[in-house]
Amino acid sequence: MSIERRMVVAHENCPARMVPSGTPTVIHAGTFVTINQALGGNYTVTVNGNMMRVDGTDAAALGLEAEEIVFEPHDDGVVREEQVRQALKTIFDPEIPINLLDLGLIYGIDINDSAVTIRMTLTAPTCGMGPVLISDVKYRVAKVPNVTSVEVELVFDPPWSRDMMTEEAQLEAGLFF
Repeated sequence: MSIERRMVVAHENCPARMVPSGTPTVIHAGTFVTINQALGGNYTVTVNGNMMRVDGTDAAALGLEAEEIVFEPHDDGVVREEQVRQALKTIFDPEIPINLLDLGLIYGIDINDSAVTIRMTLTAPTCGMGPVLISDVKYRVAKVPNVTSVEVELVFDPPWSRDMMTEEAQLEAGLFF
C-alpha cells in the first residue's frame, strides 16, 4: 500500500518504535504525526523531528485503517510454528515490499514451551534498519497465541544472497531474467 505524505493527529496513545534503534516509545494522543510511508503494513512516521515505525496493527490510533492478524484459535496452550510463520509473513523489509520469510531472512524458528527464538539475518550486515526489523519480528511474533517471550538472534553465517529468496519473491523483485 502506498500512502501520500500527510499529517494526522493521534486519536489515542499509539505504540511506536524509534528508527533506526527500534527502541519502543509511545506517540501520545493529540500529537501531530507526519505519515511518510506505508509499506508492508507498517507506517514510517515523523513526530517532533523523530522518525518512528508504527505497526499496522496499531494504525487505528492514528486514524488509519488497522491491519488485523487473525490466528486460528486453540486452547491447548501450545505455540504453533505455523502461526509463528504466519506472523513472520506479515513483516516486510522496510525498503523492499517482500516479507521476511520469502526474502530468505529467517534462518530458524525454535519454540521452547511458550518462548520463541528466531534466527534471522539481514540483506547486508550494515543494514541501518536491522534494529527496526528485529523489533518488528518481536512485536508481531508476540501476537501469536500462547507466546510469552520472543528473542531474535541476528546471524550472518551463511551470508544472505538473493538465491535464498523464494522464486515468487525473486519474480516480484524483478530478479529473474
